[in-house]
Amino acid sequence: MSDHPHDHEATQALDNLRAALAGHGITLPSLDLHLLSYAGRYTNPPLIALGNCNPATAQRLANALATP
Repeated sequence: MSDHPHDHEATQALDNLRAALAGHGITLPSLDLHLLSYAGRYTNPPLIALGNCNPATAQRLANALATP
């Protein structure tokens, strides 16, 4: 963990998103914290990079988001 004041918030959100996606059988291999956003001001939480995925994963993600 870094000394960024929002580090816990960002890593918790990342872990929660990864778990929620896994619950739908979705894995985004590039899902991680956006390291360059740590270099910015500490007033904002770091960004979460969703990354790239193949079309089948994109479709599974779209289906999961469309399901109430």
